[in-house]
Amino acid sequence: MKTIKYFFEFLTIISLLSIFKIIGLENASSLGGLLGRYIGPVFRSKNLVKKNLEIGLGKLNQENQEKIISEMWSNIGRSFAEYVHLNKFKNSFNRTKINGLNYVNEIKNSSKPVIFYTGHFSNFELIPMELNKLGIKLAILFRPLNNFFLDPLLEHLRKKYTCPIIIPKGKTGAREVVNKLNDGYSIALTVDQRISEGPRISFFGKPAHTTTFPAQLALKYNYKLVPVSIERKNDANFEMTIHAPYEIKATDNNEEDKKEATLKINQTIEKIISNNPTQWLWSHNRWK
Repeated sequence: MKTIKYFFEFLTIISLLSIFKIIGLENASSLGGLLGRYIGPVFRSKNLVKKNLEIGLGKLNQENQEKIISEMWSNIGRSFAEYVHLNKFKNSFNRTKINGLNYVNEIKNSSKPVIFYTGHFSNFELIPMELNKLGIKLAILFRPLNNFFLDPLLEHLRKKYTCPIIIPKGKTGAREVVNKLNDGYSIALTVDQRISEGPRISFFGKPAHTTTFPAQLALKYNYKLVPVSIERKNDANFEMTIHAPYEIKATDNNEEDKKEATLKINQTIEKIISNNPTQWLWSHNRWK
């Protein structure tokens, strides 16, 4: 049954992507945003999104709540439509404004790689693309799609346009990450989604299963952590910020160090979300 469902999802998405390809980037982004506003809520519980908003932002009046939800779905739809136009972003140097170039130079001049971390903000696929364009030697860690018909397509697009070296999450992927770090590659990964294992760390004041992988790497190998965020400014134009790299000071209690470092990562993601809540993926069941 699941195979049939995935196959029809695949056909539907391929059809939409074909239309988006034909009509060009600007029109595709606009149409994707429109479809996102109307179709997105069909696939995710409105109550889940509202519950997540209340956890993250507290009680909101109805107008603000509806604005955030609408803009979130619009952004998701736009980002989906933009997948078939990643080549245009890759070949452009004026669609994404970059803040924090001084940190990029610092990283490139250093003899050590770093751990970039981010969340599902705006069109987050552009983050590794822009880091590559800036000359960062990079590999990305990602979770494969559940839909095994669509996953090869997404992997192809990522390798071709965002980052040629992508590593699937899991035990094998963790070993590959260490190998790449030893070869001088920095690693980029998202840290804001729920995982099935790992400790519950406070996120917006409520415990949530959180990956400790970036904290483990930083502590074990003394790598700096570097937060990165991205915002959609208008239509298909963005502003990406590379925040200040920082080190984790290790103590004799590795387990506590790992939790404290992960808490700081969560708090950094919280601040980025709070600055512009319309840009984050509130539809994910983060606190399950």
